[in-house]
Amino acid sequence: MPSVADYFLKNRYQGKYDFGTRVFGHWHKIPFIGTVGSDSIVSDLEGPRLTITLDLPIKYEDKVHHVIIVKHKDVKKLTEF
Repeated sequence: MPSVADYFLKNRYQGKYDFGTRVFGHWHKIPFIGTVGSDSIVSDLEGPRLTITLDLPIKYEDKVHHVIIVKHKDVKKLTEF
């Protein structure tokens, strides 16, 4: 009988980005550079998302953000700086 760990490895979401991967992208049309904290899926309706710790804070709608949540389509792996 397979273990629970085997079931989740076979049937659940496997992240595209590892913890600590450097990425860049746009959040609400604001460019950012940061580090991936987690690559997970909360619900099947929403799909996978990334938690990004920003290098520089972003001020959006009179609030300062140090950590943002974005979709995979909004980021790319940072290869050169």
